[in-house]
Amino acid sequence: QVQLVESGGGLVQAGGSLRLSCAASGRTYSVYAMGWFRQAPGKAREFVAAITWSRGVTYYEDSVKGRFTISRDNAKNMVYLQTSSLMSEDTAVYYCAARSGSVSAAQIMDVQLYNYWGQGTQITVSS
Repeated sequence: QVQLVESGGGLVQAGGSLRLSCAASGRTYSVYAMGWFRQAPGKAREFVAAITWSRGVTYYEDSVKGRFTISRDNAKNMVYLQTSSLMSEDTAVYYCAARSGSVSAAQIMDVQLYNYWGQGTQITVSS
């Protein structure tokens, strides 16, 4: 089992920034990739960004490219999502997720393939 705890959400004005953190514990040696997903009210959970645990290869959803940065600190078992230029459309609950076992680059954005999830942290962007 892998346990995930997010922090860092909040209320921010449009154009602002927030840094989300995700602390992983448990069987982290089994993790292949870590991802951030988000879910707005009435919408499906969607991919935001992912990073492979060992090599640090990153992936982003098109609408956040250039605005969000995912990073990890393997020694601390932490994953971060630095957000900037936030827009009202970014308002959602943001979830940290972990994937045990390798997946292809095409699959790494698939919400169904992540085994472990945090409880979520809310980002609200006011315009």
